[in-house]
Amino acid sequence: MYERIVVPLDGSELAECVFPHLETIAKGCGAKNITFVRVVEPFRTTAGGEVVFSEEYVKKYEADSKAVAKNYLDSLVGKLSYSGVSLRSEVLFGRPADMLVDYAKKKNPDLVIIATHGRSGVSRWVWGSVADRILRAACVPVLMIRAPGCVPGI
Repeated sequence: MYERIVVPLDGSELAECVFPHLETIAKGCGAKNITFVRVVEPFRTTAGGEVVFSEEYVKKYEADSKAVAKNYLDSLVGKLSYSGVSLRSEVLFGRPADMLVDYAKKKNPDLVIIATHGRSGVSRWVWGSVADRILRAACVPVLMIRAPGCVPGI
């Protein structure tokens, strides 16, 4: 049923809380391909700041960020093993929610599995929620895994 699974990660332990769920779903549903995706955001200066960064600095910063993301994903793929499942990684560049929704549209996976902080109220409004935006905008099934330590509330 879920042969092609996409797992967005941001490099945090929180995001990796999906692994036990992923393993169970991969085994139980006969997954064939799992793609781990990490989005690197473009360099931004603080709003209203007078700080000027050279174009070379920005390009180097973004290239370094992409390399760190690729190394993280490659290391992860090297550690994980699911019998009969092809593991891939892909680094995207842009705004995380937009890039992940576009990726799901183009690749049309059977399932996206993503961790969520479980924020609510003002903190959700201030910080936003990539997972929530993917849930609302993607046209494929999305499984959201609440991170350990989530505090219930509205």
